[in-house]
Amino acid sequence: MYGENMLTQQQIDDFSTQGYVVFEQLITVEECKKLKQAIANLIDRWEPEEESSCIFSTGGNREQSKSRYFLDSSDKISFFLEEDATDANTRKLNRDKHVSVNKIGHALHVLEPEFKKVSFSDKIKGIVRDLNYQQPAICQSMYIFKQPLIGGKVTPHQDGTFLFNEPLKIMGVWIALEDATIENGCLWFIPGSHKKPVRRRYIRNPNHNEFNDGKMLIFEGTEEDYDEKAFVPVEVKAGDAILIHGQVVHKSEQNMSPHSRQIYAFHIIETEGTEYSKENWLQTKDPFPLIYDA
Repeated sequence: MYGENMLTQQQIDDFSTQGYVVFEQLITVEECKKLKQAIANLIDRWEPEEESSCIFSTGGNREQSKSRYFLDSSDKISFFLEEDATDANTRKLNRDKHVSVNKIGHALHVLEPEFKKVSFSDKIKGIVRDLNYQQPAICQSMYIFKQPLIGGKVTPHQDGTFLFNEPLKIMGVWIALEDATIENGCLWFIPGSHKKPVRRRYIRNPNHNEFNDGKMLIFEGTEEDYDEKAFVPVEVKAGDAILIHGQVVHKSEQNMSPHSRQIYAFHIIETEGTEYSKENWLQTKDPFPLIYDA
């Protein structure tokens, strides 16, 4: 009903035991080019403005936690800058806008035809069926650049910290549009770490007002220390995808190489028998689009 089986039993077992699995050539090289061109067109039309720009980072200074622009990006196409792409005093870009963007989100899967086509493809329908999703929906999508020389690191985390349903059933689909290597910032995982619960959440600040520290989003719970030796790199080719369990710990390092590492990622949640938390930062006016209905 929803397309042919996509995953082998070995891949299903690997996802169950490791918390992630590589799906080779989810999309073609030609499709990679189309997505990259669609993004280039969006940036061509984008006019960076000081009052609406937001630096995105996963370090200690998370500007997005205080940004209305970020909070309102759930059902829009919004642009977020690399930390090293702006002047610290003037906030103006210090390089061409095409190599200044950290990511674009969070509704590409709804608003951009080329991304919608990939996100709701028969392959995706087959994958989520093979992983026993009953009524899967896509809640957000992101285009992440990892710019040459300045591409910011992503600290170790579980996706369930940032998107939460009860009981938790969330999966990330991370598609490489260029080869992702250790040199340019591929993903690193702690295999099997998805068997631990999510103990930290990124939520809307219930006490936010103009008189406090201005944070509209806060962390609840304690941050864990992870053994750096437990991480293993997962290098992939352009067109390959990594399926990421919502509880598996993963990270990526800063891109110090002259080669970019562009990817498209979206998150799938189970809607049958679960409740999407109203505390999640990401809230949309319309219900999340169901994959099987596309």
